[in-house]
Amino acid sequence: MKIGLYFGSFNPIHIGHLIIAEHILNYADLKQLWLVVSPQNPFKQSSSLLNEYDRLHLVKTAIESTNNLKASQVEFNLPKPSYTVDTLAYLKEKYPTYEFAIIMGSDSFCNLSKWKNYEAIIKHHSLYIYNRPGFVVDNMIGADIKIVDAPLLEISSTHIRKLIKEKKSIRFLLPDKVMEEIEKNNYYK
Repeated sequence: MKIGLYFGSFNPIHIGHLIIAEHILNYADLKQLWLVVSPQNPFKQSSSLLNEYDRLHLVKTAIESTNNLKASQVEFNLPKPSYTVDTLAYLKEKYPTYEFAIIMGSDSFCNLSKWKNYEAIIKHHSLYIYNRPGFVVDNMIGADIKIVDAPLLEISSTHIRKLIKEKKSIRFLLPDKVMEEIEKNNYYK
């Protein structure tokens, strides 16, 4: 079974993440897409992160009515910060019959050569890349890539957190149930 892995902080998950995930499922040869909640990305400050279990809950809430999207907490018990190469090695050991592909934006692909053991990642895994404005895909590292022209929205988790702090509306930027959970639990205030 071929599984797409869409790594992210999802702090919080929003409509943009979900549109990309659904679009890739529609147009790629994947059976499932796992939204892998990263407890700590080595390239991001952890101080602004909501607790990983709360972020996982929001992801599960966002996708509860879907069949081929799955929330994954695989990185929660791995060493921090989370390195994709380590997560992939763990998943291959746990699911030896699965084939894992990575979903990433062209911005992440442009920085892939800075990732820990990126050579092992591109040697053993295909990459599904969606374009991000200002980041042209130049495959000088020889990765097995597939460009997916997913619709893009100028929505970011950072902007959503800023709106919450400013007591402004976040309606339509994320699923209603996710917004209700954020409001009910006073997240990001």
